[in-house]
Amino acid sequence: MTNTTEELTPDETTVPLLPCVSVEETLAFYRALGFTTTYEQTRPYVYLALSYSGFQLHFTKAPAHVDPDREDGGGCLVMVDEVAPYHAAFTRAMRGAHGKVLTTGRPRITRFRPGASRFTLVDPSGNSIMFIRRDEPAELEYGGSKELKGLARALDNARILVEFKNDDHLALKVLTVALRRHGERATPLDLGRALAWLIELGTVLGERDAVDAWRARLAAVPLDAGQRRSIEDELRDPDDLGLWPSPPERGDAPGVS
Repeated sequence: MTNTTEELTPDETTVPLLPCVSVEETLAFYRALGFTTTYEQTRPYVYLALSYSGFQLHFTKAPAHVDPDREDGGGCLVMVDEVAPYHAAFTRAMRGAHGKVLTTGRPRITRFRPGASRFTLVDPSGNSIMFIRRDEPAELEYGGSKELKGLARALDNARILVEFKNDDHLALKVLTVALRRHGERATPLDLGRALAWLIELGTVLGERDAVDAWRARLAAVPLDAGQRRSIEDELRDPDDLGLWPSPPERGDAPGVS
């Protein structure tokens, strides 16, 4: 049998065609991120074409069975050399448009830990646009390494749930249970890491009372400056989380008038 692909010139371009539940919400979301609308049609049928940098996303009317709340309408993988600049650009655009980064609900952007190899945009129709570093390992380990024990193993599991499965709720549950079971026997560094992750997850998910309790407990963990920096390096926006008590102002220090 003749291999007909030998006669083809490799000049293909693929463009995802994603379901669109609301034209207005879809355009508003992507335009706010910096996408350009290259085609817009609502009659006789919906068709939108958007572009950003070197790739395109196209949209058409969603089938009746598509439920945005399930977030399973469609998806697209965007392979790039470095993912951090894209995440930085999108979060900056969100702050400009909304006054904050959309990290909960729909639409949203998933958090990006320094050194991570992917993040996801979830749009108003529940589509997932996943940005992945080209040299991401072909075989990924999925957390809970048998070489780790106790709280350290739970932290490894939570990292995978957050970065690869976009399941903050389950990550919060895993760490909450692990902290209760293993917190008293954990090293100060692992305890500090777990509490910091819980503070970040709880902040995103709106668990204010729990966050206050975790922050108070973290303040009592004996960590040196290097350990604090290593914990901050695992988080997305450590400066916004209030992990460590602020030092007193000079005029407020004991014995200073």
